[in-house]
Amino acid sequence: MATKALILIDLQNDYFPGGRFALSGTPEAAAQAGRLLAAARAAGHAVIHIQHVAEAADAPFFVRDTVGAEIHDTLRPIDGEPVIVKHKANSFLNTDLKQRLDEGHIREIVIAGAMSHMCVDAGTRAASDFGYAVTVAHDACATRDLTFGDRTVAAADVHAAFMAALAFGYARVASTDEVLADLTA
Repeated sequence: MATKALILIDLQNDYFPGGRFALSGTPEAAAQAGRLLAAARAAGHAVIHIQHVAEAADAPFFVRDTVGAEIHDTLRPIDGEPVIVKHKANSFLNTDLKQRLDEGHIREIVIAGAMSHMCVDAGTRAASDFGYAVTVAHDACATRDLTFGDRTVAAADVHAAFMAALAFGYARVASTDEVLADLTA
């Protein structure tokens, strides 16, 4: 029985180049997430895909029943891998994620996905608050430039700030190579 789970958050078409809300470095992050996915599958760990679907039909991205809301082909779930649909940043909020993890006796979680400053952050903090041992694969996450007042904060700085905050009190933040060593041990 698996005691570890890989949770892939919102690696959906709209976040990739050509999508409605392309992030900085999504293809590279998805490639790293793909390595984690292959290792988790090979080791028999649980894999859970999180799919954000906007509740409003006029949302700027992740609109229900659009190609943009679909999980990217490079990370498509296989039979037996649940897809949990969420409508908020926190993957645990109003979903059965915690119930699935608890029923599977999962205590250790690896998180990868997007956006570093929103759904990865919210899901990581919630998982930690629920008592799971959480690792975030920092190079398997993507984000975008943000604006605060008249200042633009570069995506790399946004990502670094959020990874530093998570590492300070919520999760182990590690590279994909470091996480792979754990998943295959």
